[in-house]
Amino acid sequence: MSYDSTHRFSRRTLLGAAAALPLLGKQEPKRIAMITTVYRYLSHGQHMGDRFLVGYPHNGAWHMPGAKIVSLYVDQKPEGDLSEARANEFGFRVYPTIAETLRCGGKKIAVDAVLIIAEHGDYPINDIGQKLYPRYEFFQQCVKVFEQDGRAAPVYNDKHLSYSFPKAQRMVSDSKRLGFPMLAGSSLPVTWRLPDLELPLECHIEEAVMVGENGSDDAMDFHALEAMQCMLERRGGGETGVRAVQWVEGDAVWRQGWSKDLLIAALSRSDTPLGLTVKDGRTQDLVGSGQLQELVKKPVAYVIEYRDGLRATMLNLRGALKDFNFAARVTGIGVVSTQFLLTPEPNVTYSACLMNKAEEMFVSGRAPYPVERTLLTSGMTEACHKSYGAGGKRLETPELSVKYGPPKSSQYCRA
Repeated sequence: MSYDSTHRFSRRTLLGAAAALPLLGKQEPKRIAMITTVYRYLSHGQHMGDRFLVGYPHNGAWHMPGAKIVSLYVDQKPEGDLSEARANEFGFRVYPTIAETLRCGGKKIAVDAVLIIAEHGDYPINDIGQKLYPRYEFFQQCVKVFEQDGRAAPVYNDKHLSYSFPKAQRMVSDSKRLGFPMLAGSSLPVTWRLPDLELPLECHIEEAVMVGENGSDDAMDFHALEAMQCMLERRGGGETGVRAVQWVEGDAVWRQGWSKDLLIAALSRSDTPLGLTVKDGRTQDLVGSGQLQELVKKPVAYVIEYRDGLRATMLNLRGALKDFNFAARVTGIGVVSTQFLLTPEPNVTYSACLMNKAEEMFVSGRAPYPVERTLLTSGMTEACHKSYGAGGKRLETPELSVKYGPPKSSQYCRA
């Protein structure tokens, strides 16, 4: 099944968002129902929910959003839960069900937007390393309210659409069927880039490498893959999908055939080299010195073969660095590279970059970039973990024929 970004949302079914709107700040804030797994210190729920309660820095100024949280559902309340304290401080209620949250305790939907943050919390992990967050289940409960009440609202879904590609497909299909805008994904595509790099639209990318500190499950892998995808989608012809994937681990990673100069270029952008740099402050040629193989005890590569012939490699180099860096060889330009900047805790202002895009959709009724990017990345992540479960077998992925065009501007923070 394929998806095409030429679809246009139905104005009739939007919650008034697609109608002509006054400028931001000259209207009543849009009302947000927030649906989250946990709301405690440093959780995604706290980082992102708080942006709509206290504001956030944006383009060198303090920005009070044109949308506010008016209701909250929290699936789990572990020690350190902040949900009731935030509700009391900011004057909204925490409801026991998602339907009540969307209806604010009434009989009909009473919000203008839905913020789904299903990251962190105590959920099972399957045998291929995927944490089974209930993103799809949360979304379907929202869709049920939309259908029952005859009115839909824009939805932002944090990170993956789902650990299951068929479920992710259903989510995108439901948003188009009911005509509401939808946005999803990682903060990496919209954070700052060091250096500021935007690949030209319709460029020819010969090869790409993404390096980062990924995790033992799919949470950090998704970040790296979507950061890579937001760069590669700008190639000539737009995105046409993924033909096959393969999980490679151990010494075989170093023999995979990706270009050494791209690895060097990507590593040159890292601000967090480990090993001797940490011990005595010296700079390192991680590749030329052989330090890379010594530092990375369990190297993993995700090999991605796109349907148009492009080959890209995402490298998990845990032990060598702690950030995310990209390099590509572009015809007529040469090798280009950049770091996706992750600012430190506790403020992690890169999440403010992401919530600014969610806010943009909530206020305008238009998604600033296609949800199909996250659909494809969700499918790539699952497929690579299936390859892991199959002992590193190369897997054909005809289901990942996801087609879409990128936004004219990449939408990342520049100021």
